[in-house]
Amino acid sequence: MLDIIVLGSGAGGGFPQWNSNAPACRAAREGRIPSRSQASLAVSSDGRNWFVLNASPDLRAQILATPELQAQTGLRSTPIQGVILTNGEIDSITGLLTLREREPFRLYATQATHAQLDANPIFEAVNREIVPRLVLDDTAPIALPNKDGTLSGLTVSAFDVPGKAPLYAEHLPSQKGETIGLEITDGEHRLIFLPACADLTPEIRARIRHADALFMEGTLWRDDEMILAGLSPKTGLRMGHISMSGPEGIIATLHDAPAHRVFIHINNSNPVLIPDSPERRTAEEAGWTIGEDGLRLTLGASS
Repeated sequence: MLDIIVLGSGAGGGFPQWNSNAPACRAAREGRIPSRSQASLAVSSDGRNWFVLNASPDLRAQILATPELQAQTGLRSTPIQGVILTNGEIDSITGLLTLREREPFRLYATQATHAQLDANPIFEAVNREIVPRLVLDDTAPIALPNKDGTLSGLTVSAFDVPGKAPLYAEHLPSQKGETIGLEITDGEHRLIFLPACADLTPEIRARIRHADALFMEGTLWRDDEMILAGLSPKTGLRMGHISMSGPEGIIATLHDAPAHRVFIHINNSNPVLIPDSPERRTAEEAGWTIGEDGLRLTLGASS
């Protein structure tokens, strides 16, 4: 069994974004359409032991909203066995500081992402003696252990993805492993987690075709979305994100993707967040689910 919970489905800043007065953000703030916290998943093979994919700034609230991730035994405990990072962006690592309360788990990331954590002393609050930092690379899958040393039943493989350095590190030379995707399997079912991607290369598309479920970034509907809205001078590709729409966009490129296709990491500017928008209708008619916080998907559950 591969159990997946969407802890957060929004891009950096969440939805509504704290400083946005755009119509969609006002609608979410007023409760007329669903709000979204920042993107993260939890995965398990047994429904008891969980691994968190990216530690968003909203992780504390996400844990409080998810009974499966809350303390189950003793005065203090957690069913979170490990955290796996796909990059060093602020919206992927800040939640680590929520997990500083001397609770053991394993932290997995590429050498490039670990180096970015190492360079910031605030992350030493997550004690290395209690939370070992383990390196992910694209050379071999890793069988994920539980904290007690038993096997979790899950295996993770990392693969390089076109992207960019975190905003705070853009002045530094680019490094291998700054942006990765994850393939997680229980031996029978495969999940692809791809919360940031600047290009769907043939290698990435081939990997996706062999998956049972895809949780894919849906940051922007169109490449110039932020420019047209007057929110940023940057295109989507400049920010390391491929768009949903267009002849080379995600929807067109992944028309043969697996049956379970879910957009996450959706920016507050993206019109698919509006339930009755033509963009939402286009995405759903193409077979995509617009991810929401709390969405749950179980692959291989017995009847």
